[in-house]
Amino acid sequence: MSWMQAAHFFRPRLLDSLQGYDRERFIQDVGAGLTVGVVALPLAMAFAIASGLKPEAGLFTAIIAGFLISALGGSRVQIGGPAGAFIVIVYGIVERYGLANLILATAMSGVLLFLMGLFRLGNLIRFIPVAVVIGFTNGIAVLIMLSQIKDLLGMKVASMPADFFGILNTLWKNLHSSDLVSFLLALASLSLLIGWLRLSKRLAGSRYGWASMVPGTIIALVFATTVTWLLNLPVETIGSKFGGIPATLPGFAWPEFSWDSARFLVMPTLTLALLGAIESLLCARIADGMIGDRHNPNQELMAQGVANFVTPFFGGMPATGTIARTVTNIQSGGTTPISGMVHAMTLLGMVLVAAPLAGHIPLAALAAILMFMAWNMGEWREFVHLRQYPDALPHHLAGRVFPHRGV
Repeated sequence: MSWMQAAHFFRPRLLDSLQGYDRERFIQDVGAGLTVGVVALPLAMAFAIASGLKPEAGLFTAIIAGFLISALGGSRVQIGGPAGAFIVIVYGIVERYGLANLILATAMSGVLLFLMGLFRLGNLIRFIPVAVVIGFTNGIAVLIMLSQIKDLLGMKVASMPADFFGILNTLWKNLHSSDLVSFLLALASLSLLIGWLRLSKRLAGSRYGWASMVPGTIIALVFATTVTWLLNLPVETIGSKFGGIPATLPGFAWPEFSWDSARFLVMPTLTLALLGAIESLLCARIADGMIGDRHNPNQELMAQGVANFVTPFFGGMPATGTIARTVTNIQSGGTTPISGMVHAMTLLGMVLVAAPLAGHIPLAALAAILMFMAWNMGEWREFVHLRQYPDALPHHLAGRVFPHRGV
C-alpha cells in the first residue's frame, strides 16, 4: 500500500473540516469546547470513582482520549472520554484481575478497535437489534444506580462486589452504617440537579437564556463542595479517600502485570472493544441526525482504537464516544473536531489550576450526579414500544432508540 493509499484509508475528519475554516467558526468551536470541558469535569471524576479507580483516571482519560478521538476520529462533533456504560465492566475487571491487567485489557481492546476499523467493520452497527440496545442500556443504568447507593447513603463499606446480587447483599448487610449527613447532602444535590434542569428549560427562551447554558452538574457540585467546606461536614470527600487530585501532567507508566493472568483477559478485552464500538458509533449516528452530516464509522473505530491503546499507559481508563457531551458540544455551537480538542485542553487547564479544590468534593454529591445521569441514560419508556421497532437499527431510528439524554 502506497503512502497515498494509506492517507486515503486513514483520513481523520479534522482534515476535511479545516477546509474554509475561518475566525468565526474558530470562536464557536472554542466556546463550545470550554462549555463541554466544564460539563465533563464532574462526570469524568464520578465515572472513575464508580469504576473503582482514582478520580484522576477519569480526568486523564477525558484529556488524552478526548483529544485523540477528536483529532483522529471520523465525526465532526463527537466528544470522547470515559462513559457510564463502562463502569460495571471496568469495576469487574479491576476486582477480578487488578489495575495492571485493566491497563493491558484496555490497550488490547484499542488494538482490536483499530483492526475493526481497518477491516471496515464499522457499518455492521446497523444490524444490532433494537431490543439488545435497549436492554443493555437499561441494564447498565440499573447497575450504575445500584452501585452508587453506598456513597449516596454514606455507608462504611471497604469493598463492593461487582455482581448484581453481591451488591444487593452487601448493601443490605451494611445498611446500618448509613450516614444521615451524607444522605441529606446527596438528596440536596439531586434536588438541585432536577430543579435546575426544569428552571433552565424556562430560562432558555427568556432574557436570561445564557444562564440555561450552565450545567446543572456544576451547580450541584459547587453547592455540595461549598457547604461541605464551610460547615466542615463529616462526610467522605475525594481528599479523605484518595488524597486529592495531582496538579500535574499525566506521565507514562509501564504496568507490572503477570502474563499468567493476562491470558484470561480475552473476554474482558472483547467486551471493552465491542462496547466501545457500539457506544461510539451510536453516539456518532445521533450526532449526524442533529447536524445533518454523515460520519465515517471505520475512521471513528480506528481513532477509538488509538485512544484506548495510548490512554491506559498514562493512567487512564477505557474511553468511547459520549452522548451527553457530544450533544452539549452541538448545542453550544461546535462545528469541527477543534471543539473536542479545546474541551480536552480545558480539562487539562482545570486540573493544573484547580486540582487542590477538588479534594473538598463530597463523594455523596458525585453519587447523586451519577444517579441522575444513570436515570436519564435508561430507555425506560422504550420497553412499551419495542414491538413497533424492526429487528435492526436503521439510521432514522437511532435518535429514538438512544436519545441524547445519556452520559
